[in-house]
Amino acid sequence: MSHFRIDLRQRAEEILALYPRPRSAMLPLLHLAQEQDGYVSDEGIAEVAELTSTTPADVRGTALFYDMFHLEPVGRYVVGVCTNIACLLAGGDELLEHASASLGCPVGATSSDGLFTLEETECLADCDYAPCVQVNHRYVRTTTPDAFDNVVAQLRAGKLDHEVPHHGTLNRVRRAGGLRAPRAEVAAERAAAGAAREARVAKETK
Repeated sequence: MSHFRIDLRQRAEEILALYPRPRSAMLPLLHLAQEQDGYVSDEGIAEVAELTSTTPADVRGTALFYDMFHLEPVGRYVVGVCTNIACLLAGGDELLEHASASLGCPVGATSSDGLFTLEETECLADCDYAPCVQVNHRYVRTTTPDAFDNVVAQLRAGKLDHEVPHHGTLNRVRRAGGLRAPRAEVAAERAAAGAAREARVAKETK
């Protein structure tokens, strides 16, 4: 039985169809696993390993490499405060310290109510609004302690759910564009490419 919900399993199959080898789909499938559970659970790892014809160790090692994946439960909202040079000069350290006090948890931990996980981040590429803050990878542009507290209050009240979905959801809109080709045609082209490659190998080894 699949660990993914029915709709996510369907999306997983669609993703797999875009890649010449199942292993190549590992990262987007990990995002699906995190979207469902809020983090990359052991069950999600096993599901991705099965779908990509790899092992749970392969999947876990890949997830560990990327900061966007969490292998342990996190809060509903993951708050990232940048302290790289531009943000540091604009008060990033002070804002991070304030965020820790405001949320009631140290950096790298989750608040007692389970709502917020606080992280110190590398450059978030929004230096015009330093110090830069993201919540669930969405820019919130709260450059002062008062503005930060206002955003936190709105998040607690559910007033920003239309802008900041729960952690793990990268995109709530399904793409209508991109690669458009019949699956049978894609499969035929892949088979032809594979046959041509085998023919070249056979010719070179004669």
